[in-house]
Amino acid sequence: MSFLLAPWTRLSLLVVLLASAGVCVVLYEPQRLLADGWPPALPAGPAVLLFAALYGLCTAAFVPRPLLNLAAGALFGSWLGLGAAVAGTVLGAGIAFGLGRGLGREALRPLVRGRWLEAADGQLSRHGFRSMLAVRIFPGVPFAAANYCAAVSRMRWLPFLLATALGTVPNTAAYVIAGSTASSPSSPVFLASFGFIAVSGLVAGAVAWRRRHRLVPKHPPVVGGVTFGP
Repeated sequence: MSFLLAPWTRLSLLVVLLASAGVCVVLYEPQRLLADGWPPALPAGPAVLLFAALYGLCTAAFVPRPLLNLAAGALFGSWLGLGAAVAGTVLGAGIAFGLGRGLGREALRPLVRGRWLEAADGQLSRHGFRSMLAVRIFPGVPFAAANYCAAVSRMRWLPFLLATALGTVPNTAAYVIAGSTASSPSSPVFLASFGFIAVSGLVAGAVAWRRRHRLVPKHPPVVGGVTFGP
């Protein structure tokens, strides 16, 4: 029984779950089922809730969020689609955060000694809400990577989920609006949403490039009397 509860056993289980989810995404393409195979007779309220739940599961299984956001807009329009997408985003982030914290944290924390990992861990532990909000607003860090990095850190649940809910709204809204107006690609609304997506990507890249030095600690880590760093 103690073997089943060992940190490395739980980490192995997490790896198996994530690998299985990735294989399922490749084989079954659930993002297409959400749009093409959606039951048309389902009432709006239950349909939005069901979509949000499936969105969360797909996000936890590494389905790209932009595809799901476009599907949300195409199926439900701008407002309902945005609500479903944000709810699904928070649910998927919570699933990944819970899996990472419950199954992988104890085994991975002793390995968090690299300069980048130590800096990210310290930033999320001390300024969790502010740091995660910035990560969500400027999507330069992959969604899944941010979830599991936060899970390994000392960040708390409430700041993580709240920052995710607030920070993903602008970018998510742009994709949802683009999906809801995709039938009129020359409309001002579609062009504005597409322009926002392009500009936000460029800004995220520029911010990440300008602030890359902040991820490197001033003093290189020392492990076992050996200093690692340039």
